Amino acid sequence: MSGEQYLVCKLKKNLYGLKQVPRQWYLKFDRFMTSNGYRRLKIDHYCYFKYFENSYIILLMYIDDMLVARSSMREIVNLKTQFAREFSIKDLGITKKILGIRIRRERKKTVEAIIS
Repeated sequence: MSGEQYLVCKLKKNLYGLKQVPRQWYLKFDRFMTSNGYRRLKIDHYCYFKYFENSYIILLMYIDDMLVARSSMREIVNLKTQFAREFSIKDLGITKKILGIRIRRERKKTVEAIIS
């Protein structure tokens, strides 16, 4: 047999539906977040945070959905702009419920989202 019979093709892009797609999506997302100064929690690799001078932002990811909590709206707008440059996104607005957890907001308090 000649060596040409054992040649394989290497995909430069993942195909939707293959086993490795979720892993590759996560690796791309993780590279994006860490390159933009976000840190991943060691105990939960789907939770990222970043501190700013007088604020913070926390991002929770569940597959390809995200929940963002913040103390500054300006930082959320910046994050959305960065996402839109890198990924195809859809902003679903203010979260009322995620994973069966109802979210209530109290604007007068320091914490923006309160889980009840």
